[in-house]
Amino acid sequence: MRRSPIDISLYQLRFRTREFLMATVGFIGLGVMGLPMAEHLAAAGHEVRGYSRTPQTRRRAADRGVVEAESVAEAVRGADTVITMLPDSPDVREVALGDGGVLSHIGPDATFIDMSTIAPSVSREISAVFGERGVDVLDAPVSGGQSGAEEGTLSIMVGGSAAVLEAQRPLLEAMGRTIVHMGEAGAGQVVKAANQIAVAAHLQALAEVIVFLEGHGIDATTGLTAIAGGLGGSTVIDRKSASAVAGSFDPGFRIELHDKDLAIVAESAREQRLSLPLTATVAQLMRALVARGDGGLDHSALVGLARTLNGEGR
Repeated sequence: MRRSPIDISLYQLRFRTREFLMATVGFIGLGVMGLPMAEHLAAAGHEVRGYSRTPQTRRRAADRGVVEAESVAEAVRGADTVITMLPDSPDVREVALGDGGVLSHIGPDATFIDMSTIAPSVSREISAVFGERGVDVLDAPVSGGQSGAEEGTLSIMVGGSAAVLEAQRPLLEAMGRTIVHMGEAGAGQVVKAANQIAVAAHLQALAEVIVFLEGHGIDATTGLTAIAGGLGGSTVIDRKSASAVAGSFDPGFRIELHDKDLAIVAESAREQRLSLPLTATVAQLMRALVARGDGGLDHSALVGLARTLNGEGR
């Protein structure tokens, strides 16, 4: 939908004049990430109508300031902005485009923001279909995990119109600290896929560092403290090393989801005829964890597989 400069100014004003007008937000997907994101929006003063398939999840959201919606339609009708935070491409396509989905109920002046991690091609498809109805769309996947969602410090990678992003920035700022426009529709998902490459590689490196230190009889925690202060340091070490060394893998981000993300990377790389050998190797290790029944563990459980490969117990 192409807007005139006057339209864009008015569009931005609706959301930027916070003291006079707050947004009504339909939020679909109230899981580990979605619930704290919706909670931050509500805490910022927006009216958030939340929907999730399970009544228990909706009630939990209601306890945190989110208005409980009984259906997608109830969450979407009359909303200024509709946000989805769902597990995978088929989920988003069904909720966005399926019978009774977002497209069936969203108003022509509203904006649809998908913050899930899905295939870039699906984001482009959804943007094109909504665009035919005159509805603006942003793909805005996030990085930062459960802790980032709870702290409101997510990194948000945005594809779509720059003007629409600026209009929606106050909403995104309630959920994230770093908000970057990446380009046209699907570009946010491309950058999120790249992010998942980096995170997977860092996690596997952490796993091998721990096994290497332990194999030499060096306390892994002490060794990682030294490494974290130098060039080898990373956010992965800062956030994941303590639980990885302890073998405690309560999920912050599940292996099965990272496995899904690396499948998106593989598909997108194949489309562009790219060779990513390190990523392919880590993807196989992640897939092995899923195959042995560990898909529900945190993705730092790569260290458990590294220990197994070196003759240690799980």
